[in-house]
This record gives sequence, C-alpha cells and structure tokens, in this order.
Amino acid sequence: MSRIKNIGPKSESWLNNIGIFTVDDVEAIGVVEVYKRLKLSRPNISLVMLYALQGAVMDMHWQEIPDDVREDLIAKAKAALEEDVT
Repeated sequence: MSRIKNIGPKSESWLNNIGIFTVDDVEAIGVVEVYKRLKLSRPNISLVMLYALQGAVMDMHWQEIPDDVREDLIAKAKAALEEDVT
C-alpha cells in the first residue's frame, strides 16, 4: 500500500496489522470502518489518517478532500466510535 497516495511505510504497517493490505480492502470494508479499527488498535491516530484513507480511495492528497466530504467522514467516524463504546 505504500505506493498509494497518502500511505507511507508506518501507516502501511498499521493497516497490515489490522488485515488491510490494498486500497481495494479499504474500499470493501469502508474508510470509516478501517479508521475505527485503526483507532481502536492505536488510540493516538488522528483524523489525518481518516482523510488519508479517503484520499487513497479517491486517489487524491488528503489535503485536497472537499470540506463537505471531511465533515461527513468526521460525523460517521464519531458515530462509529461511539457505537463501539456503548
């Protein structure tokens, strides 16, 4: 995955540790679910990883993701993480 936009060697290792090996895996499972799994295994992961995953799927730099897409991702990620706590 390290040849994919936004995903460097460290991120690739984290993703591999949760069973994610390709951008197709991210697409199949869903960006928010992958982020949730990462967040549960590595609590210090920031929202930048959420954006990086979305950017990888969209084949764009994470900073280029439109604000409305970011807001939607944040809302979905927050709901997914709260769901896991309750």
